Amino acid sequence: MNTSSKKTTGHVFIAASVDGYIARSDGDIDWLSRYAASGENTGYDAFMDTIDGLVMGRATFEKVLSFDSWPFTKPVVVLSQTLSQADLRADLGGKVRISSLAPQPLMQALAREGWRRAYVDGGRVIQSFLQERLISDIVLTRIPVLLGDGIPLFGRLAADLPLRHVETTTFASGMVQSRYELD
Repeated sequence: MNTSSKKTTGHVFIAASVDGYIARSDGDIDWLSRYAASGENTGYDAFMDTIDGLVMGRATFEKVLSFDSWPFTKPVVVLSQTLSQADLRADLGGKVRISSLAPQPLMQALAREGWRRAYVDGGRVIQSFLQERLISDIVLTRIPVLLGDGIPLFGRLAADLPLRHVETTTFASGMVQSRYELD
C-alpha cells in the first residue's frame, strides 16, 4: 500500500445569498442565473485549474445532473450512503464514482491516489468537512438577494472556527467575493 506523507486539502468555492443560503429549500438555484449570465470573471476557471477533483454530496450531484451537460472535466466523487456505481448513468463512467467514506478516510484515500487539492461542494458536505477541519480555504461569493429560507451554507459547529480574511473583491453586479483561510 502506498502511504504517501502528503495530504489532500479541501477547498470551497461557493455562492450564497446575503442571508446565507446556497439554494432554495427544494434545492433550486434559479436565483443564481442572473448573476451567472453577467459574464463577470469570478475566478472560478482559475480555481478549477488548481484542483485535482471534486467531492460533493448526493443532493449537489442530483442538481448537477439537471444541467444541460456534464460541466466537469475533473474526476468527481459523490458521497452517498444509498447510491452505488450501478446507479450512475452510462455517460458518467470514468467521470464519477460513489463513496460512502467519511470525510477523513476519504481525504486519506484521495491522497494515496495523488490528489493534492479537492474542491468540496454541497452544503452538508462542506459542513462535515469543516467540522473535521479538512477545509484549507473558502472563496465565498455573496449574491445580492435575500431568499428568506433555504439550504444554509453553514451549520452548527462544536466550537468556533476562526477564519483569516485574505481578500475581498466587489463586482459591478453587486456580488461580493471574499476569500478566507482556515488554520
